[in-house]
Order: sequence, then C-alpha cells, then structure tokens
Amino acid sequence: MPASARKSPNRKPVSNTSGSAYHSEHQRDVVNRLKRIEGQVRGLIDMVESGRGCEDVAQQMAAARKAMDRAFYRMMACEMMEAVSVSDAELSIFREVERSTRILEKYA
Repeated sequence: MPASARKSPNRKPVSNTSGSAYHSEHQRDVVNRLKRIEGQVRGLIDMVESGRGCEDVAQQMAAARKAMDRAFYRMMACEMMEAVSVSDAELSIFREVERSTRILEKYA
C-alpha cells in the first residue's frame, strides 16, 4: 500500500505551502540519492565483471552501503516532518528536525 494511502487518525497531511514545498524538495533529494546509488551499483558490477581486486570492490561496496543508509535517513526525515507538521510552530520545528536529521546522517 503506498504511503499516501495509509493515514494515521492522529496525523494531518502537510497542508501549507512550506510543508508541501519541503515534501517535494525532500522527495527530489531522496530520488537523486537513489539514482547516484544506482550508478554506484552499476560501477560495482563492472568492477566485479572486469576482475578488479577484492579490496577495491569492498571499498566501493562500503561507499554504496553508506550512501544507502544516508538515503534511508533522508527518507525517514520526511516521516518525522509529517509527524510534526500539525504544530503551530511548524517552521521552527521543521528546522529543528532537519538539523537533527543532518546530524544523524553525518554520523550514521
């Protein structure tokens, strides 16, 4: 079931312009990250097929895995933003959650 079809009874959809703009920007960011990861995985396949050394392949696999983790955290940030979007101080909370997410991403 798509996320848009699941509605929590306690959660209101992001309805203001800044929230919708954030959601759209956030979605673009996650998609771009996934496309870069797709390119990394294609590069990994080429490396294995061409017989590159295990250490070189392992290094690139670790980079792709870290990129996937970061994409996951960015995707989860959207969920957090939607959860707090019902607040009167929405913009301030968006900024704080975004800041916290960046810290989490940095050290993940």
